Amino acid sequence: MEAAAEALASRVRGRLIRPGDASYEQARHVYNAQHDRHPALIVQAADKADVTATLAAVRDTGMALAVRGGGHSVAGYGTCDAGLVLDLGGLNDCRVDPEARTLRAGGGATWADLNRAAAAFGLATPGGIVSTTGIAGLTLGGGLGYLNRRFGLACDNLIAADVVTADGECLTCREDAHAELFWALRGGGGNFGVVTAFEYRLHEVPDILGGPTFYPLDGEVIRRYRERICEAPEALGALLAITPGPPLPFLPEDWHGRPMAAVLSCWSGPEAEDARIGEWLADLGEIQGQALRRMPYPTINTLLDELLPPGLHHYWKGCFSGPPTDEAIAVHLDFGARLPSAETATLLFPLDGASGRVEAGATAFAYRDAGFATALGPSWSDPADSERNIAWGRDYYRALRPYTDGGGYVNFMADDDGHRVADNYRQHYDRLARLKARVDPGNLFRLNHNIPPADRVA
Repeated sequence: MEAAAEALASRVRGRLIRPGDASYEQARHVYNAQHDRHPALIVQAADKADVTATLAAVRDTGMALAVRGGGHSVAGYGTCDAGLVLDLGGLNDCRVDPEARTLRAGGGATWADLNRAAAAFGLATPGGIVSTTGIAGLTLGGGLGYLNRRFGLACDNLIAADVVTADGECLTCREDAHAELFWALRGGGGNFGVVTAFEYRLHEVPDILGGPTFYPLDGEVIRRYRERICEAPEALGALLAITPGPPLPFLPEDWHGRPMAAVLSCWSGPEAEDARIGEWLADLGEIQGQALRRMPYPTINTLLDELLPPGLHHYWKGCFSGPPTDEAIAVHLDFGARLPSAETATLLFPLDGASGRVEAGATAFAYRDAGFATALGPSWSDPADSERNIAWGRDYYRALRPYTDGGGYVNFMADDDGHRVADNYRQHYDRLARLKARVDPGNLFRLNHNIPPADRVA
């Protein structure tokens, strides 16, 4: 191992970090503190050549490989014990072509990096809801956020990707080049290579009306949301949350910490219609607190950053469904009334509008016909509370399961959800497994929600 480490150190321009180095403790940690792992080597890549050199070392040594973009993997796949972590955080440059309305970003960029670059030109592309999330994992899994109803998923706005495959080949994938791999990258997760750069289509979004609106945790609020979101203008991104009332000044103190329903709004339509959006929100129920204002689009993606900082423990479950039935709403009310921590939330992402109009086979994202993606998100600060929070998340998922589809959004899956991978990709799974057999027959990229290579290539 020492000889391999020395050889790799001589080949990379970035940093090679080993146990005992002064920066090791900081470098080994990931966003989700539930995964406290100790890799044998960490490569902080400086360029694509560092990626190819690292993959060569992994092939030579047989070490396990964890590829880290933003490091937000709920399942902890951005790190490993005794293996090699390839950290792409240094590949975070973002360049905008304002005339073509495109943006090219390094594979280690976060949504804060990308949104800031695009906003300088009044442009944006669908991304996540926490700014420190990496663009890579979110896009490769599909990409849920505030702009989906208007512009589709993040992966629907991907127009090219630079990929280093398991054998070290460097490819630029798009609709007319390496089309099958490009198809798989849009929803198939990190199974097929290291994406060192993403190119996105941008849209005009100079600013938005956004922020949270809080209601009592009441079934009528959820039913009204269920009925009205699909009729709302597609420029309204409105996520439903079940969460403890935050200790913020716009919410009365007697609601702090109490289970509440909330709608996280992002209206990217004309300012002249802001009042209409306010009325839409008021019609959902009795508003207990609201922080709705005009803001630059990047700001809406920072509003949860303080509530969900690095270092919390997370255990999530995900599922797809149609509009929540009354039976499903009863489950949400039951578990929402006994949220296990101040940081925990359940989120419902609507998948209608532009997201639902993409043809079912156009990308590897398999649930174009789903009305909603749901995230059950236990998050907590004290590791001593892990058992209680995880049990709540598992029980919640089991109770909700009869009212959902078989699979879930891959980026909401915990590390014990490996048995659900085929369901997550359902009609696309066999096609993805055949491609895996062609581009990664040895399953080098296996620290993910893994799609093993098919037994034979069709």
